[in-house]
Amino acid sequence: MTAKALRRFAFPDSIAARMALTVVLALLLTQAVSALIYLTDRSEGPPIHGPGVLIQRVTAIVQLVESTPQTDRDRLVGALDDPVLRVEWARERPPVRQDMGGGMGGGRWDGLRRHLRESLGSPNRAILVEVERRPGPDGTRRPDGPPPDLRRPFGPPPFPGESDERRWGPHVRLSVQLTDGSWLSFSGGDPLDGPFRLLRFALWMGGVVAVILALSLLAARRFTAPLAGFASAAERLGVGEGSEPLPETGPRELRAATRAFNRMQGRLARFVADRTQMLAAISHDLRTPLTRLRLRAELVDDPEMQRRMLADLDEMEAMIAATMAFARDDATREPRGRLDLADLLQSLCDDRVDSGHDALYDGPAHAVAEGRPVALRRAFANLMDNAIAYGGGFTIRLALEDGHARVAIEDNGPGIPVDEFEKVFAPFYRLERSRSRDTGGVGLGLSTARTIIRGHGGDIALENRAEGGLRVTVTLPR
Repeated sequence: MTAKALRRFAFPDSIAARMALTVVLALLLTQAVSALIYLTDRSEGPPIHGPGVLIQRVTAIVQLVESTPQTDRDRLVGALDDPVLRVEWARERPPVRQDMGGGMGGGRWDGLRRHLRESLGSPNRAILVEVERRPGPDGTRRPDGPPPDLRRPFGPPPFPGESDERRWGPHVRLSVQLTDGSWLSFSGGDPLDGPFRLLRFALWMGGVVAVILALSLLAARRFTAPLAGFASAAERLGVGEGSEPLPETGPRELRAATRAFNRMQGRLARFVADRTQMLAAISHDLRTPLTRLRLRAELVDDPEMQRRMLADLDEMEAMIAATMAFARDDATREPRGRLDLADLLQSLCDDRVDSGHDALYDGPAHAVAEGRPVALRRAFANLMDNAIAYGGGFTIRLALEDGHARVAIEDNGPGIPVDEFEKVFAPFYRLERSRSRDTGGVGLGLSTARTIIRGHGGDIALENRAEGGLRVTVTLPR
């Protein structure tokens, strides 16, 4: 796994994944601490009684059984028996198990016998302690007590004056004779039956983690679902597509943000509509006085003055026509759809070649993208015509990248000063100050092209080529 993949796993991008990861990490840390405490305080079998607790339980059970008639003792012992402390009652002395040594353990268990007799108030009561025989180096079994990990750790001995007292566990069986001659036997439960075995604990922890993870993901997705809709609506608004007001759902802060977004969206739509209507009205109303001026210019006797006046009127009419076309295209949004961008660029190049201009296309034969075909055709036509007007011709290159299409239009002209890169996108701005129709248009070509490209979620960048000329780079999402 690469470093980038590890970073993405440790720091996911989505809020839902981060919230879920935080909950899971907190849960795992809690479980790890719990497991550490459990594993450092556990033995090979079920939870083990300390000597004091063992003596209290055995004393209470012995006294209870002794006070119960023999006819009811089987039922009573069955109720007292549990996986941690197994209890058996027999009328005769229990037989010695083959893997245990009867009465063994030597003086190391004398403290347990003495304290148990004192608790029972019977100094001469018969008490047997059987310890499991452990296999020796030669394979024979010997009564050397429990494995080392069952011994009491360093610390004060369980009884004054005694050290290294054996702890109670499944390797020991304690038999106590009752006053009527019958016997009660006590032993630790089978380690395999313990409720907190390592495998069961791991499965339990894994199940808890799975449940918490599922609930966390569900809750996080439900919480972040309105955010996804919010982002989608903002993206549509950014490319000029209208959308219905967002439903005001979710937490209080999200509802407030959605309400503000809906109000902003409405204001922007009204602003754009009012601006477009105003531009169209101004351009339309200017045609009438321009027509009157043209009629009056025809009556001027001075031929040179008449020529200049008519040239100015022609330029004004061209500017008005371009403004009306811009306003009309901005007001009537054609629907977005799938289109072949490569075919669109090739057809525009072919049209320029047919008109006698130098135009070359370099790129794939087909490239599917999403957009408004008529608007994109106008934007690229403006860029190509500028390259022809100022550079004599152009080469257009199309490259497909991850989620984007990059179109570069390169010409062999003089280029543009770097400090003019942003100014040339202003409406009616021209590098050539004479405003002559012979040296360029009215100054709306680049402005219109950038408006259209940005309306598709892309952008336009300018740069001067090292070998001479200008490169106009258009980036469009696919």
